Amino acid sequence: MTYIQKPKVHHPSLPKNEIGLTRRDYEGSITTLCAGCGHDSITAAIIQAFWELSIQPHRVAKLSGIGCSSKTPAYFLREAHGLNGVHGRMPALATGANAANGELTYIGVSGDGDSLSIGLGQLSHAIRRNVNLLYLLENNGVYGLTKGQFSASADRGSLSKKGEANTMESIDGCLLALTLGATFVARSFSGDKAQLVPILKAGIAHRGFAFVDIISPCVTFNDHEGSTKSYAYTREHNVEIVQADFVPPASPIAADYAAGTVRNVMMHDGSWVRLRKVAEDYDPIDRDRAYAYIRERQRAGEVVTGLLHLTPDSQDMHEQSETIQSPLVQLPFEQLCPGAAELDALQRRFR
Repeated sequence: MTYIQKPKVHHPSLPKNEIGLTRRDYEGSITTLCAGCGHDSITAAIIQAFWELSIQPHRVAKLSGIGCSSKTPAYFLREAHGLNGVHGRMPALATGANAANGELTYIGVSGDGDSLSIGLGQLSHAIRRNVNLLYLLENNGVYGLTKGQFSASADRGSLSKKGEANTMESIDGCLLALTLGATFVARSFSGDKAQLVPILKAGIAHRGFAFVDIISPCVTFNDHEGSTKSYAYTREHNVEIVQADFVPPASPIAADYAAGTVRNVMMHDGSWVRLRKVAEDYDPIDRDRAYAYIRERQRAGEVVTGLLHLTPDSQDMHEQSETIQSPLVQLPFEQLCPGAAELDALQRRFR
């Protein structure tokens, strides 16, 4: 149960990262999700990514909304700041928290119901503002907490567990993010940790809104024949178009691939994303080409994964708004509320 803490006893030979912590130090409570749920595999990837980046857990803020996906933050980084908001409102909460303290590392975990239905407007504006946030959409195509109804991401023609066909068009989170101007867009599969961990590390290092759509099968309501979000379907139709490796600033940049097949993109903090082209003529820097390619492969019945788009010169919300360097939480009351005279002077400028 989530209220039961895992034992804190560590084996003395567990490997440690650069700040002396083991993977166990990045874990949370014991999961209460169904055995085999893809969300737990995502949790393992999150733990691995933060551990490899040697990020101090107490310098992280994790946020979520409502749904099976929104239970995930309870299972990693127990020492991080956390907030579970109401249904669909997590992006606004993350925006406000980031505006007050941009020095923390923010991760938001949501689901296809939480993000693409009631929270669609909230998500859209967080993308538009380019909030510095790793945003994970755990995508299983159903409402798991309310017994498996189709969600907005369910593909048209896919079958429910009862055999009913979905008659509505789906909302593709990655295409939506590309259309709204997201500066980092990726898709992965909960069963592919080797691909997911580097994507998460790159998303954490990215300055701006890093949107990662993760197909995460619901073993209870959407893992049957006829589902397009099942383990079997995703493994059979998964096509990785861009492989991504994350290279921290202290590591050497090495590309041992044929000329023209590797692109090294420097991030704002000096780290690198090394892109290896798998699909011919695919350029993840070209937003329009990325959108067209995803649609093209969808029509062929393929699930495109990998780092789909990256804007190397991204400016986050703080840079766009020219906020002060010091986090608002560190400013004294006198600076946050300078008084009526200063307010009158400010208002006269706009009369």
